[in-house]
Amino acid sequence: MLGGIVNRLEEGIIALLLAVMVVVTFSQVIARYVFNTGAVWALELTQYLFAWLVLFGMSYGVKVGSHIGVDAFVKKMSASTQRAVGIAAIVFCMTYGAILFVGGWNLVDFAYMLDIESEDLPIPQWLPYLILPVGFGLLFLRLAQVAYAILSGRQSGFQLADEAAKAIQRSQEMEGQDRQSKDSAP
Repeated sequence: MLGGIVNRLEEGIIALLLAVMVVVTFSQVIARYVFNTGAVWALELTQYLFAWLVLFGMSYGVKVGSHIGVDAFVKKMSASTQRAVGIAAIVFCMTYGAILFVGGWNLVDFAYMLDIESEDLPIPQWLPYLILPVGFGLLFLRLAQVAYAILSGRQSGFQLADEAAKAIQRSQEMEGQDRQSKDSAP
């Protein structure tokens, strides 16, 4: 129940960030080229929204297995070796996430202490920076979930997007459709 709510909340936040980015950018293009006006703050807001989108998206990408990786060599290994390599990769990624979480937290704390505002938006600078510890904290948690799945035997390794397999499958489907259309042609 709680996991489903968190998943939907994460997806909703990502969709909301993308929608707000599109609306702000579109309105500024219209304002600039139709009415010869526009706001300077729109670019800064769009940059912050994009940063939030990317940093929320990296943990979501781990959750749905959409990150691209080079795993052709790993797939040739035995299941136990794949698990070991997957755990090692996750440990490295979690270490990276933890380091950037601490660095992001220090940056937010420093910006909060300085009490400065954003350049063009009337908001404190620490607020846009808050996504750094939030995003890397979520990444750390998603990686921990993957590590648990590997250690509990529910997963054989670090699941990544298999673009080559998808491309081959699409190619085979298209060939099959071409054959069917040739067979059914008079």
